[in-house]
Amino acid sequence: MISASRIREAFKTKAFIGFLTGGDPSIEDTRRYVNMLVDCGVNLVEIGVPFSDPVAEGPSIQASSARALASGTTLAKLLDLVETLRREDLRTVPLVLMTYLNPVHHYGYEQFFADAARVGVDGVIIPDLPFEEHCEVREIAGGAGVCLISMIAPTSMDRTQMIARQGEGFIYLVSSLGVTGERSSITTDIAGIISHIREVTDVPVAVGFGISNPEQVRELSAHADGVIVGSAIVNIIAGQDSDTDHRLTQYVTDMVNALRCPMNPQ
Repeated sequence: MISASRIREAFKTKAFIGFLTGGDPSIEDTRRYVNMLVDCGVNLVEIGVPFSDPVAEGPSIQASSARALASGTTLAKLLDLVETLRREDLRTVPLVLMTYLNPVHHYGYEQFFADAARVGVDGVIIPDLPFEEHCEVREIAGGAGVCLISMIAPTSMDRTQMIARQGEGFIYLVSSLGVTGERSSITTDIAGIISHIREVTDVPVAVGFGISNPEQVRELSAHADGVIVGSAIVNIIAGQDSDTDHRLTQYVTDMVNALRCPMNPQ
């Protein structure tokens, strides 16, 4: 399965995962930004599918979703974008879509995952798909060769292991209860949760929600297999001035470098 193998390759080292909202401010800009992230050393790119009611998102990504929808972005256009990226030689970096269930349901589960596999999508994250109702979608995704990536929130340990056992590609560990957005500190016992996950699976674990500075990257990467940064990247893209590209390149490069460097001794 190509999708699974590309994701496995991405986690051969500590993986930096960059998120941006597809179509913000345009599809063409997203194409350019994806390539920019890869050039900065990002191991896996997560493309958000804009939705009118993004319940897991904070203000930054909600606003980016609204901008993308206003520019005419659709799920079908983002699948075309992935196909373009693959055709333009982005062949080894995994591309994952984060989408709410409604667009997939409207598109049609079987058609969506078939098209996603055809254009080169490696995995799909659906934050509002309840674990108890995931079986049908997982079966269709698996049949098409696309990883359905599980999200685990810091709730009960019994539920954590139940979800982790079904993990594929990588597990998206939510750093804090609440919605996406930059946080000054992360106080959740990430090490304890990952240790609990490791009891039932060896699927890589990447931590997301709230990560915005190099110190957080260093701290979390001591325990996790990867880190996910979204809102901070989206906020830079939202600026859209003559310095946007430079600021984005500098920020992502600094964050990737932080992942590659061990924590400073105390």
